[in-house]
Formats: sequence, structure tokens, C-alpha cells
Amino acid sequence: EEKISLVVGITEDLTDNLNAVDLVRAGSAIVGGKGGGGRPDMAQAGGSDGSKVAEAISAIEDAIAASA
Repeated sequence: EEKISLVVGITEDLTDNLNAVDLVRAGSAIVGGKGGGGRPDMAQAGGSDGSKVAEAISAIEDAIAASA
């Protein structure tokens, strides 16, 4: 059974505009994960569909762009 992990880290100076938990959840939803957690500067989540990793990364990038 394929399992993957997503980890998002951002520098503390960016936490006023970005939240690592929100970003990792955006990616987790794509790869079949539920939720995700951590701190505003570091978060992790898991999933079960490794074939969608590129799509998950794109979702995280889109979430970053939307908050800019």
C-alpha cells in the first residue's frame, strides 16, 4: 500500500501572510489525505495516492500565490 508524506515549512517572517497548516492541507486533499497539522511555520500531512504528488505541489503553489 502506497503512503506518502507532505511537509511544508515556511520562515517565521512569512507567517503573517502564510500558514503552513493551510498549505499542507491544500496538498493533502489532493493525495487522499485528511487534514494535516503542525504549527504556522511547519506542518505535515499524509496521503495514499502518490500518483497525484505533482498535482498536490501545484495546489500548494496556487495557495501561496493566492495569499500574495
